[in-house]
Amino acid sequence: MAGNWLGLLSIGVFYLIVLGIGIWASRKSKREERKCTGNSSEVTMVGGRNLKIWVSIFTMSATWVGGGYILGIAEVVYDPTKGLVWVLGPLAYALSMIIGGLFFVKPIRSKKYVTFMDPFQEKYGDTLAAVLFIPALLADIFWTACILGALGGTVSVVLDISSPLAVGISAGVAIVYTLMGGLYSVAYTDVVQLGLMFFGLWFCVPFVLTSPSSANFTVAAVTKLHQEPWTGKLQLEELGCWVDDILLMAIGGVCYQAFYQRVLSMATDAQAKITCYAAAVICPLLGIPSIIIGGVAASTNWNQTSYGSPSPYEEGQARMILPIALQHLCPFYVSLVGIGALAASVMSSIDSALLSAASLIGRNIFKNIIYKRASERMIIVVVKVSVLLCGIIAAAFAMTSKSFYLLWYLSADVLYSVMTPHVICTFFLSQWVNQYGACSGFVLAILLRALIGEPQIGLPDVLPLPWDKIQEDGHRYRLFPFRTVIMLLAIVTILLVSRLAKMGLLNRTSDAETDTNLCSMAPIQTDMVEGKRLDKEQPLFSEGDDV
Repeated sequence: MAGNWLGLLSIGVFYLIVLGIGIWASRKSKREERKCTGNSSEVTMVGGRNLKIWVSIFTMSATWVGGGYILGIAEVVYDPTKGLVWVLGPLAYALSMIIGGLFFVKPIRSKKYVTFMDPFQEKYGDTLAAVLFIPALLADIFWTACILGALGGTVSVVLDISSPLAVGISAGVAIVYTLMGGLYSVAYTDVVQLGLMFFGLWFCVPFVLTSPSSANFTVAAVTKLHQEPWTGKLQLEELGCWVDDILLMAIGGVCYQAFYQRVLSMATDAQAKITCYAAAVICPLLGIPSIIIGGVAASTNWNQTSYGSPSPYEEGQARMILPIALQHLCPFYVSLVGIGALAASVMSSIDSALLSAASLIGRNIFKNIIYKRASERMIIVVVKVSVLLCGIIAAAFAMTSKSFYLLWYLSADVLYSVMTPHVICTFFLSQWVNQYGACSGFVLAILLRALIGEPQIGLPDVLPLPWDKIQEDGHRYRLFPFRTVIMLLAIVTILLVSRLAKMGLLNRTSDAETDTNLCSMAPIQTDMVEGKRLDKEQPLFSEGDDV
């Protein structure tokens, strides 16, 4: 019990440090708001567009390297049915940052947008943009719920503390400092959180490696010891699914408002691109400790640990393998440092997701649709209220749902299938698309994704897919890259329907012009008979006429 109280005290101290930094940053935010009286809401949402480059690099990296990233890598490495070859996060996140820096920085910054929904409202109008706003908002809320749930499960495993209590406290702290300082508080607390995350996890690695219960994890990478080698295997038939998952995270990552919020917070395009490229290096490096811990867990004889038998995988606790390894392979004080690192990773993503969702609500829904005459102060109030409401909703999901990972996965799935076509078409093919094509692409993507189904939520698979593999437990393993196919079909549909709609409008316009010309010619012909000429540009006779 004393250990539990000590653990609570250490996490409490960490949260107080983060809260103190958030309060300090909020004062800087208030000073910037007074300088930018005309656009004070932009200080809250994009930091007044003058965030220091080193702060931007830290906050971009910390946002992507969240609790799901840290826990998920260790889980996949430890899982004997997957292994290191299926750890796609580091590679996908690096690709996402590079793609964002190369192709998306300049378009979103060209007109000084505030959110990535601004180009949609400018191109398609408020109604369609509001519909496209829904998957983006749900993705942020479910992402927050997933991260909070991951923290709650981690703390409950190591410290034997109620998971809802951990979720509530973490959400409360993140909401408070995000409310106080907006992007400034989020960015500067991310600097501390990223540092704690990096040093905390690396501090635990030597203790995990030297645990007497662990075999040589380098040998276990290629040789079967207590389970299959943790490097894993990639069958040729699984290549399509592997590529589909990478594209889901790499290209789908540039559909999150959190990415554009950091890109827009920089003073110049060059600084924004440097931020992306630096994050492309940092994100994979921060995944290395999780890979090592997952590999060690796969090479551990759990009968010789305080965990006992059966193993965490057999107990269905592979998701929590990182905190389990910290608890049973490290001294207690070391595991506390590791939990502090996990808490840092969780907090660094929660605040970003909350502010992203609130910025979309405050600007694109309230300011641009509901009340277009809203003052800057009113917009800031709406953003803060939205932070509170989104945080409460996400915490409720995390407390009551056992499938928060599934919720995040499905939200990312829909965001990739539905939003990616519109982001690509609006940013790069704007002159060839219109609202008719956008509506058609949106409906098609939703319809196809619904027909393909999702057994984990009880949605039947009406539309069969090729290359499906039925496992021994009856679970259908999808090998066909259906999400990428849906995304490509949606792009083709947007372009095709837009072209057809434009041709139809042009035909109607041509017909109308023809009718107008015929009507306008009548008095001219009459006047010609009378020997008068009203249209001086129209020749009285044309060549070849028989005078």
